Amino acid sequence: MRIMLKAEMLRDPGTFDRLELTPAGAVNPVNGQCYPWEHGFFVFLNEADTEGSNKKYMEMYNKIARFYRLSNKAYFALKFGGERNYRRQFLSMLELRDGDHVLETSVGSADNFPYIDAKAEFYGLDISSGMLKQAVRNLRRWRLKAELFQGQAEDLPFQDKMFDCVYHVGGINYFGDPGRAVLEMIRVAKSGTRLMIADETEKLVQGTYEKVPVVKGYFEKGKDLPGILGLIPENMLEIEYREVCKGLMYCITFRKP
Repeated sequence: MRIMLKAEMLRDPGTFDRLELTPAGAVNPVNGQCYPWEHGFFVFLNEADTEGSNKKYMEMYNKIARFYRLSNKAYFALKFGGERNYRRQFLSMLELRDGDHVLETSVGSADNFPYIDAKAEFYGLDISSGMLKQAVRNLRRWRLKAELFQGQAEDLPFQDKMFDCVYHVGGINYFGDPGRAVLEMIRVAKSGTRLMIADETEKLVQGTYEKVPVVKGYFEKGKDLPGILGLIPENMLEIEYREVCKGLMYCITFRKP
């Protein structure tokens, strides 16, 4: 189910031109580039053009997309007594009001949206077409409205200061350029917005991911996770770091001036 997307929210991630909405998708009126709307989401990415770790993890998530949610639900039930208990530990850090425009980067299969209580307008971006196809199915089943986009978090297809809430859960540790992704989150957030970034700690990677046959080859043993906290610009306000979910996740919050 979709919401009423406004063309003025969008920009070409390559040229920064404003886009126009057509039945076929989002079109750049300057050069004619069309970003199609397919499978229930806008496509701002040619998967063949991805490189490095972005390509590596896009392929991984495309591979595991069909059973990702089911395996997670089983894990959350065993580890945290249910999915709600897990997700509320970081989603409770968000500041939300009814009617807010909410963006999640690395939205995956949209599993966080049902646990956000505010009657907000949801927008989600992910690099994996496989995960986004699952998100479309899930949103339909949950009767939730959202606009979904395939793209890279380092090049968001949105104009400046569009969102009342911007957050990320899982993935930024392995982005090709996590620092640029952080700056993009800040760019599209309105002034005064509290942003949140949550991802896995080494404890989760070494204790779980490196033991799962399907994905263990994607996580290099002994490789240090990037210092995401150090990528937050110094001019941001109220910067806080905490570990949640029994030390398996970190959660960073900060406010855009």
